[in-house]
Amino acid sequence: MIEPTNATPISELGEFAFIRHLTENFSLKLSSSVLGVGDDAAVVKYAKRKTVISTQLFTEGVHFNLMYFPLKHLGYKAVVATISNIYAMNATPRHILVSIGISEKFSVEAVDELYSGIAAACDYYDIDLVGGDTTASVTGMVINITAVGEADKEQLIYRKGALKNDLICVTGDLGGAYMGLQLLNRENEVFKTNPNFRPQFEGYDYILHRQLKPEARKDISDIFKKLEITPTSMIDISDGLSSDIMQICKASELGCRIYEEKIPMDQTTINMGAELNMNPIVAALNGGDDFEMLFTIPIKYHDKVKNNPDITVIGHMTDASEGICLVATGGSEIPLTAQGWKE
Repeated sequence: MIEPTNATPISELGEFAFIRHLTENFSLKLSSSVLGVGDDAAVVKYAKRKTVISTQLFTEGVHFNLMYFPLKHLGYKAVVATISNIYAMNATPRHILVSIGISEKFSVEAVDELYSGIAAACDYYDIDLVGGDTTASVTGMVINITAVGEADKEQLIYRKGALKNDLICVTGDLGGAYMGLQLLNRENEVFKTNPNFRPQFEGYDYILHRQLKPEARKDISDIFKKLEITPTSMIDISDGLSSDIMQICKASELGCRIYEEKIPMDQTTINMGAELNMNPIVAALNGGDDFEMLFTIPIKYHDKVKNNPDITVIGHMTDASEGICLVATGGSEIPLTAQGWKE
């Protein structure tokens, strides 16, 4: 993070003026937004539809490194990571609340950059910022985003609905975000020892984009409608395929078989794995931050999804007694374990 020479200390504004400064350019776009920032609470209305709420917490040094993560991209990604959970319920995000903790190292202009990314995400995903809070932080930056969405009762998809023999599907490709992170970490380590070093990013735009400016699958509901399919369970892939399929298995009280050779990966992800001497399947299984959708469907829908360029069938659900396994290319079965945050 590089501060401008004329950076404005946040202390010059005070808390309430600072909040007004950050939010004065956010206008309410949705009819469901009754009252936004400026009172003790926001007011929204969803008539008779179900309300869906999710929250995400991001901590500097744990979830992001400002040595190479632009603040604008960080604001955008924080929104994406939060509303991805709403899309994973087959719901539509409508409103967000943003709270931040910031240390004295951040100027008004720096936080403006963060909020410019938040604003860009609000515009792209057609959501309104309706509230939040700010506080001081002793070390670095903390961001908390709460997303509120809506859906018809019959439209909601949970983790717990998978049935034995259901097909396991994913959207897009996996592992790219993690490989982008490995590339950024590698170049950052070299830069710390040689400040004149120019990072080598040529040819890796795709995995860098997947890490620094990912997108949520706002198209997922339309895909299901177009294909005329109704998934039995769904989750977004934020913690890695291994951890997230385990969440579906646990909620549905089932086991599964996922086939290594079926897991979709972009060629850039594969190339980065070879360069780092890392099996790219590890990135797909344990990396996270892909924000693709993992869902199960009855086997009767196979013909509807088999030729869809954005959906890949990677396995099937089994009886719980058969465990949760990856079937390797050679045919051996490897029990899957959660490599990320453990409950």
